[in-house]
Amino acid sequence: MSRNEEKRMEAKENKARLKEIKRVNKVANKAYRDQKKIYNSKSTDPSVYKTEMKNKDNLLEIDGLKTWFYTDTGVVKAVDGVTINIPAGKTVGIVGESGCGKSVTSMSTMRLVQGPAGQIVDGAIRFHKVNGDVVDLTKLPTSEMCKVRGKEIAMIFQEPMTSLNPVFTIGYQLDEAISLHKPELEKKDVRIQSIKMLETVGIARAEGVYDSYPHELSGGMRQRVMIAMALCCEPKLIIADEPTTALDVTIQAQILDLMRSIKDKINASIMLITHDLGVVAEMADYVVVMYAGRVIEEGTASDIYKDPRHPYTIGLLNSKPVIGKKVDKLYSIPGQVPNPVNMPDYCYFKSRCDRCTEKCDGKYPEMIQVSPTHRVSCWLYEGGNETSCQK
Repeated sequence: MSRNEEKRMEAKENKARLKEIKRVNKVANKAYRDQKKIYNSKSTDPSVYKTEMKNKDNLLEIDGLKTWFYTDTGVVKAVDGVTINIPAGKTVGIVGESGCGKSVTSMSTMRLVQGPAGQIVDGAIRFHKVNGDVVDLTKLPTSEMCKVRGKEIAMIFQEPMTSLNPVFTIGYQLDEAISLHKPELEKKDVRIQSIKMLETVGIARAEGVYDSYPHELSGGMRQRVMIAMALCCEPKLIIADEPTTALDVTIQAQILDLMRSIKDKINASIMLITHDLGVVAEMADYVVVMYAGRVIEEGTASDIYKDPRHPYTIGLLNSKPVIGKKVDKLYSIPGQVPNPVNMPDYCYFKSRCDRCTEKCDGKYPEMIQVSPTHRVSCWLYEGGNETSCQK
C-alpha cells in the first residue's frame, strides 16, 4: 500500500470515528434534556425516588454508579460501575491516584456533575434521610435535592480559595448557607450561629473573620471556614474532597483532629477523598481503593494496610516513605494509566502489573471476597484464594 493510500485510509477512519462520536453525543444530549425535564418536574410521584437500603446499617449506598463525560474525542468513563457503602457514624477513605474517579464519585453523590457533557448514566445512590425515608439521589427531583444538599449531605471542597466567593464576606456566605435551610431564623440569629460555627472550628477572632473577605485569610483559616460552612446545618454525611491538600503538616493535623471531633459530636459519617495514605490511616474506619474509574479493593483500614491484596494497592503502599527505613529511591509503579477513552475489556492495571496470569487477558475481574470484610478485584484470588500476593 502506497503512502497516499495509507493517508486516505487514515482520513476515512478518522471521519468515521468523528461521525460516530457526533452521533453518540447527540443521543447523550437528548437523554440529558429528557432527564432534566424529570428533575425539574413539580409533580413527581415519591414512589419514583423512594427506595430501600440493602443494609440498614448504612447511611449511603453507591451501587453500580456510572458517570460518563461526552467529549469531542469520545466517551470518558470517569466512573464506571463504582459500588461503595458508607455505614452510619463511620469514616470511609477513598484513595487512588489523580484521575481515578474519586472526585467525580463525590460530585455525582451531590448531583453537581456539569451536564450535558457529564452525566450519571446508570446506577443508584441510596441515602437514608434524617426523617427515616430512603431516597435514590440519582432520581430525586431538583427541588428535593436542594433540601438534601447542604443540610443532610455537605461537602468540603478541594481548594477553599476557588470555592469561596472572593467578592462576598465570609459572614455573608455562611449566613446564606444557614438561612437557606433554616428560613425560620431571624437575621441576627443567623449571624450568631455563623459566628458560633467559626468559633467551633477553632477560629479565635470569629467576629473579625465574619466581616473579612477570603483573600484576607490564610490557607488554614479558609479551610476552617469551608468546614464551618459544611457543618453549619449539622449534616449526617460529610464529603471531604482533599481537605488538607494545600496545608502544611501542622495545620493538616489540626484540621483532621477538628473533623474527627465534630464528626463524633454530631454523629455524622465522613466520605474522605484523598491520595494521602497517611491521612487515611489516621482517619478512616474503612478504605476503598480506586483505579481508572473502578473500585479495585476495599476493606477495613487494617485489611488494606496490613494485608493489601491488589498489586496496585501494594504498589501504592510501597511508594510511601517509611520512618527509619533508608532507601536510595522511592518505589514508583511503572507505566501509565490507560487512556480513559475506549478503555479495554480486561483488567485496567494489566499493562503495569508484574503478577499477570493468563486469566488477565480475559474479561475484567469481578470483586472477590477474600475475608468477611475484605474484597479485591483481581484474578489472583479467583476461587477465594486467600494467599496474599504482597512481596
